Amino acid sequence: MALYLLYETSSGYSLFLANGLDEIGQNTEAVRNSVSDLNRFGKVAQLTAFLPFESALDALNQCNSVSEGIMTDELRNFLELNLPKVKGGKKVKFSLGVAEPKIGSHIFEVTKIPCQSNEFVHELLRGVRLHFERFIKDLKSGDLEKAQLGLGHSYSRAKVKFNVNRVDNMVIQAIFLLDTLDKDVNSFAMRVREWYSWHFPELAKIVNDNYLYAKLAKFIDDKSKLSEDKLPELTDILGDEDKAKEVVEAAKASMGQDLSPIDLINVQQFAQRVMDLSEYRKKLHEYLITKMNDIAPNLASLIGEIVGARLISHAGSLTNLAKCPSSTLQILGAEKALFRALKTRGNTPKYGLIFHSSFIGRASARNKGRMARYLANKCSIASRIDCFSESGTTVFGEKLREQVEERLDFYDKGVAPRKNIDVMKAAIGSAENKDTAMETEEAPAVTPAKKSKKKKSKSDTAENGEAEDTEDKPVVNGVAAEDAKSEKKKKKEKRKLEQEPAVEKSNGTNGVDTDEQGGTAKKKKTKSKDQDRKELQDASDMKKKRKKSKSEE
Repeated sequence: MALYLLYETSSGYSLFLANGLDEIGQNTEAVRNSVSDLNRFGKVAQLTAFLPFESALDALNQCNSVSEGIMTDELRNFLELNLPKVKGGKKVKFSLGVAEPKIGSHIFEVTKIPCQSNEFVHELLRGVRLHFERFIKDLKSGDLEKAQLGLGHSYSRAKVKFNVNRVDNMVIQAIFLLDTLDKDVNSFAMRVREWYSWHFPELAKIVNDNYLYAKLAKFIDDKSKLSEDKLPELTDILGDEDKAKEVVEAAKASMGQDLSPIDLINVQQFAQRVMDLSEYRKKLHEYLITKMNDIAPNLASLIGEIVGARLISHAGSLTNLAKCPSSTLQILGAEKALFRALKTRGNTPKYGLIFHSSFIGRASARNKGRMARYLANKCSIASRIDCFSESGTTVFGEKLREQVEERLDFYDKGVAPRKNIDVMKAAIGSAENKDTAMETEEAPAVTPAKKSKKKKSKSDTAENGEAEDTEDKPVVNGVAAEDAKSEKKKKKEKRKLEQEPAVEKSNGTNGVDTDEQGGTAKKKKTKSKDQDRKELQDASDMKKKRKKSKSEE
């Protein structure tokens, strides 16, 4: 059986015929040893056809289709032209060796060409790849490398293409930075307290907030200079006049030691840095909320922006989180406890990062595990909707949040919650209503003009008479519908006329005296004949009118 090899390069498709396999052997190990020697391998693999790509864009499209296991029309035509024809009834006397089994199965489904992809074929293709420049004569030394580099860049760029507004990597970086900022601001604030407490130790007991403490440390500077004249400014900082008076009184009777001006300047500068960091932390938190509303609006509305961002960062991406089952999502962040429990054969953890949600805190100790399982189920649904839906809406997240609230009421008060099908139907309906409302707002108002046009057309037809009415009626196979109806009537009437003399003959043969009825029958016949003539004249007049109107047009 002849073996052909399909080799896809950055410059085009190539087809090789493997001849004389006995020289190198049918064994994979023998092929592997003979690949490095071009004299031996050149006798085996012979180039039968080469199809170059038309452009870089064509090469990218072909590369994408090959990576997905799809045979393009160009590849199909190339194979059908250069391979022996496959007949339906007879056995095929050749096979096609391909690198990927996916594309091989697709080629066999469409063209019925038998394909194989095994270690032996891979070794032959490795030899083709190694000596490919020698097989094509017109190819220069650096052309293939340039084509490979260009196609590699364009292929990776096409794979990395994404919607700029839905980049979950920004959320991952932001939540990591937010966590490190929390630790850093906390440690720096403690350092400010410890440093400035040497000068004014009583202030640490009066003011508990770190940001306010750093702000006061910068404002007060030297405690000996603090007087009642600065009470309004102190009240503005603290927001409480009693606390401001307490700070002034404590400064007068403070037990702290005096610091040199240089030391106080350093304390002020460090306090300013802590204030700047805490302000930047607030801005970063606002940025994270806006990004979460863009990337995962349903997850954010269900469980909160911070917990949702932590789940995404722990899973690695929103897609990975959407792929996780709800049982995995439930214990995300508690991996150490899980493996410790498996090792010691103890109780496995009931929740991980989900524990920071307010729902589990509101549940009773008995129902915390149930609530965590239910919340993880709803979070997995929300993450899948956010990941795979094209339009970002918070409708599903809000409905899922209502379901969790109902479940809490069910555990506490015994109130029966709604069914999931009913809630999802309501959510889909509200989402569709929102989409239609958006479309109606964006679409321009054109309806009044159409109405006026319709009114005008009606008035025109009323004035012009019946001739135009006939033109407006539907046409069947190029003839007006009325013509078809009139023709049917004529046929029926002819049949009646044919049937009536037959009835008369039968009455005559039966010997029935029809002298009295004869006059009435004759009258009916004359009337029917007159009606027939009138209808035929009307039909002919209609045809003439149509011919005249067509000629005028």
